[in-house]
Amino acid sequence: MKVNFTETVLRDANQSLIATRMPFSDFEGILEALDKAGYHSLECWGGATFDSCLRYLSEDPWERLRKIKAKVKNTKLQMLLRGQNILGYKHYPDDVVRLFVDHAVQNGMDIFRIFDALNDFRNIEVAVDETLKQGAHAQGCICYTTSPIHSLEKYTQMGKQLEELGVHSICIKDMAGIMGPQEAYDLIKALKSSVKLPIYLHTHSTTGLGPITLIKAVEAGCDGIDTAISSFSGGTSQPATETLNYSLKQMGYETGLNDKTLKEINDILKPIKAKYIEEGLMDAFVMGTETDALNYQIPGGMLSNLIAQLKAQNAMDRLEEVLAETPNVRKDFGYPPLVTPMSQMVGVQAVANVLAGERYKNVSKEVKAYLKGEYGRAPGAIDKVLIDNVLGEEKPITVRYAETLEPAFEKTKKELGALARTDEDVLSYIAFPQVAEKFFKEREERETQTVTYTIKKKQEGN
Repeated sequence: MKVNFTETVLRDANQSLIATRMPFSDFEGILEALDKAGYHSLECWGGATFDSCLRYLSEDPWERLRKIKAKVKNTKLQMLLRGQNILGYKHYPDDVVRLFVDHAVQNGMDIFRIFDALNDFRNIEVAVDETLKQGAHAQGCICYTTSPIHSLEKYTQMGKQLEELGVHSICIKDMAGIMGPQEAYDLIKALKSSVKLPIYLHTHSTTGLGPITLIKAVEAGCDGIDTAISSFSGGTSQPATETLNYSLKQMGYETGLNDKTLKEINDILKPIKAKYIEEGLMDAFVMGTETDALNYQIPGGMLSNLIAQLKAQNAMDRLEEVLAETPNVRKDFGYPPLVTPMSQMVGVQAVANVLAGERYKNVSKEVKAYLKGEYGRAPGAIDKVLIDNVLGEEKPITVRYAETLEPAFEKTKKELGALARTDEDVLSYIAFPQVAEKFFKEREERETQTVTYTIKKKQEGN
């Protein structure tokens, strides 16, 4: 049996360990090696990369994708798409979702891993449909979590729903690394017996369970796993590619990976990791094993951003209080899986509750929108007192929220005028208006301030 490997160093490993601060220049040198290593796919885009490129790295995310595609000619490129949220933190109109998928394919994307934070599959229907229309691979996600309302039967039913949507494959997305080996075995077995699609597993090493969980998943028939090259593995990232490759080959599985090429990739990345540690970009906390995560269930990307948030407020001494408050907020919210944007909402609310010294004294507009139903159906019942206090006389909506939104692309394009050079610019702006506008203006300044020098060789005798 062949086990497909998806390498995450360009997206989730980067996101989980250093809050997606790896510039293109730092990984450009490994792209050709990644292409010949034998991976099934390279996760290189989506998630928080889009926002981070614009906000922190002064990079055009679309140009980054094109540059990657130019050097990765044989291996499929993969992205993480938040369904109706695309890559932002709210729901966008259907025309924007379709155009985003369309342009992502045009710029080189092959596989779309599509999820909804609440497992409300109404919110991925449009993205899946457009991916299929564009001839790309649509991978539907089940966001894995544990709670009194989640069960094996419920997850199996989700698998059947995804198959009915027409996806090409299914990914179990364990964003917090809380899935144990037996849970993985049982869930993969159940899905393999109820759907006819390839099954992939994404987990993290946060709790230390990752490697053994992936091994048991493969034993249950899992078709593919996510791993990270060893220098960017472990902690809140994925289990190490080389370790899983070695283990599975020893067990008689085919992986297709080239050991020498993997070493080449890792050797290039080692000094880059050392640089991040020296700069303080890679915090020791996210590199270790935190079994407490089995309780608070905070995913790697959320944890690294949570630490950054507390540092910015000089409140790192309150981290343990925030971690303890997180499961309480999650319960009040109806046990949503802690994945973007729900992880941010729950995490920010937990911070607000702790720092204010009073629960729900301050509630963000995003949390209010969630309580109104703008993000979809909550998995469980939301605390009624919380809803009444926040919404007052407002009534929650029950329809798919995107159905209430007017088309936005053409209107936004007209409003932006010359500020947006391409349709991709328009999409960037719709996703992150203030951030994108700032990026466009800085881009213009950089280009207009560029000075070109011509050096002429001095003639003899002059």
